[in-house]
Amino acid sequence: MTELKLKTKLTINEKIATLTGIVAFGTFLSSAIGKHLFPQALLSVLIWFLITGRRPSIIFAFVIKIRRDLIAAKRYLLMLAMLKKWENNNDSVASVFRKNVKNKQNKPAFIMDDKKITFQEMENLSNKIGRYFKQKGFKKGDTISLVMETRLEYASMWLGLSKIGVITALINYNLRKETLIHSIRVASSKAIIVSTELLDAIKEILHDEEISKMKIYVYDNQNEKVELINSNSVNLHRELENISSDTFDISDILPKDRLFYIYTSGTTGMPKAAVITNLRFMFMVSGVFRMFGMSDSDIIYNTLPLYHTAGGMLGVGSVVLFTVTMALRKKFSASNFWTDCIKYNCNVAQYIGELCRFLLMTPEKPEDKKHNVRLMFGNGLRPQIWPDFVKRFNIKQIGEAYGATESNTNLANCDNQVGAVGFVPQVATHLYPVDLIKCDEETGEPIRNENGFCIRCNYGEAGVFVGKINQNHAARSFAGYADKKASEKKVLKDVFKKGDMYFNSSDILVMDIYGYYYFKDRTGDTYRWRGENVATSEVEGIIMRVAGLTDCVVYGVDIPNTEGKAGMAAIVDPHNQLDMEKLAAGIREHLPIYARPVFIRILPQLPMTGTFKLKKRDLQLEGFDITKISDSIYLLQSDGSYKKMSFDQYNSIKEGRAKL
Repeated sequence: MTELKLKTKLTINEKIATLTGIVAFGTFLSSAIGKHLFPQALLSVLIWFLITGRRPSIIFAFVIKIRRDLIAAKRYLLMLAMLKKWENNNDSVASVFRKNVKNKQNKPAFIMDDKKITFQEMENLSNKIGRYFKQKGFKKGDTISLVMETRLEYASMWLGLSKIGVITALINYNLRKETLIHSIRVASSKAIIVSTELLDAIKEILHDEEISKMKIYVYDNQNEKVELINSNSVNLHRELENISSDTFDISDILPKDRLFYIYTSGTTGMPKAAVITNLRFMFMVSGVFRMFGMSDSDIIYNTLPLYHTAGGMLGVGSVVLFTVTMALRKKFSASNFWTDCIKYNCNVAQYIGELCRFLLMTPEKPEDKKHNVRLMFGNGLRPQIWPDFVKRFNIKQIGEAYGATESNTNLANCDNQVGAVGFVPQVATHLYPVDLIKCDEETGEPIRNENGFCIRCNYGEAGVFVGKINQNHAARSFAGYADKKASEKKVLKDVFKKGDMYFNSSDILVMDIYGYYYFKDRTGDTYRWRGENVATSEVEGIIMRVAGLTDCVVYGVDIPNTEGKAGMAAIVDPHNQLDMEKLAAGIREHLPIYARPVFIRILPQLPMTGTFKLKKRDLQLEGFDITKISDSIYLLQSDGSYKKMSFDQYNSIKEGRAKL
């Protein structure tokens, strides 16, 4: 199904080349050792093991990829050393930032719409925020919700609160009504900071008894007249005017203290508040910064929302911890992306989800290659468009990162391997204990052996990605969610031995012989049809490519009296320009029979999250019911074509008479 050719075995030529290298290396060492019998014997045993050991393929793969692994090891060790230094010094994110400011006072931290905020101005504003809320009685461990669009002061808000140990809940500014109420409540917020442009969203939830009692701090940096929406609201900008910006003691804020909450996207349910400690923030940010070879002279272009992991932590964190400059844009614009990169002289840019596909869909123009962007980092670049993207926009390096906000299963692809979400050298699996375990691909439940333990996957075999939990190690810890029950659901116990605990990513990945990992699907997004497991992400990638990069989601739907779930694709075609014959031909060419969608739904637009993730749950619940759906639905024919489904065909399927 996939266009990627996973390497599960080494060729004869690769083995011969590796053996030659081992023998040459052994010969060199032998001559260096001389005629000393014992060292020569040890060397002979070593070479014999390398050639005929229990897992020679791992050694071969290591030798072939030794340059990659040495570069990765150097960067990883530098990152660990820095983390250890911060931890030994009891540093927090705020204390690291304060030290950085001393040497970068007048350097721009953020640029947006021809305005800027320097590092010293960030320090001053965050000091004001910390002092003010401390005066108002907020203390370490309290939570305040931040409802604010992208703006220069965004990071200063949570940074200032962190200086007094107050946790900031970074609320998705697209949320409304019940979902917004849930997000504020689940974090046990005691107050809300809201920017003026989002006041209407807060007004809509003031009927809630708990929200109505909270203090609401309305912020606007333009000294405009701020509307106070109730007796509990105050003009925060005006309140800060008389607050001192002098530094104050923050030594009681420790590395393992909570910094803020970042929410899951909520594509399949209510958002969950993932706990981000100071140390977790430092680990994830320094990991991306070091593994992708960035430096403090870089200028990053960021159009992603600052309430989310990619833009608000991995991106903004590079500013806070490593003093890079970041150019912001309030909302992503495909037509202005490269123009902005040229305007701000950016040499690094961020992406997530479908952003790269949106850029590819724009008409070609000179700006496509006139920019200086050498690195784009993020996650979710589909392998089907990866080569076309780097070729058209002349991007030298793609830094694909993998790892949920709350997870300890983090990977990085700093090797430009097309389609890979990261790698772990085969000889380093004990140092970085992540694994793929066999599972029921439809339910995601781990498959256990007769002793009750999980079973590791072989090369090329899909499985759930898990990471060993060690709460005393920054890279291996799992802080979980604000909701303890939600945290417990993500932990697998007794995985490989009694008493061990692993984080369950709920992602289906596959690994090749070189240690590269490739994303296949989310558990639950995979469905079974005609006795075969179908990965929705792979089918989506094929259809998007055939249909001209248009939006598409694929999911399984129930059919009466039929085993498994039939595939259904929802494709966006607002102007009725989709060529169904061409689409059908492309599907026949690239997908096996069992993976071809039985139903295709054409609609004007798809629901999408603020981070460009397509929502499919509502579509899945609606299914193919043409008595309730006004969109056109096409049915797969026996010859591989698609024809608009009639009511007779629909009734035949519902009554179990149709042969699919």
